[in-house]
Amino acid sequence: QVQVVESGGGLVQPGGSLRLSCAASGSIFRILNIQWSRQAPGKQRELVAEITSGGSTNYVDSVKGRFTISRDNTKNTVYLQMNSLKPEDTAVYYCNAWGAGYNTWGQGTQVTVSS
Repeated sequence: QVQVVESGGGLVQPGGSLRLSCAASGSIFRILNIQWSRQAPGKQRELVAEITSGGSTNYVDSVKGRFTISRDNTKNTVYLQMNSLKPEDTAVYYCNAWGAGYNTWGQGTQVTVSS
């Protein structure tokens, strides 16, 4: 069974940075694809970034050049480095792991960008 737990959210000023972590349990982490999505109040959840089991990455246009997704298979963890944060990045950020018959979501971590 695979479980994921997000951490690293918080309050940051515009232009600041945060690094989110998605820690996964299970011995099959290295074959899972990992996505970060976010949901702002009153809006639909949107996919922000993805990293495949092979290390390929994809980003939504609004975060390209500002966010970087990476994975450390030795720690069963995926990171989302977020730089140059904007108020419109405020949302609950969710991690999900999918593949090999799994599609598991975490509880989310709140990111608030405000002065």
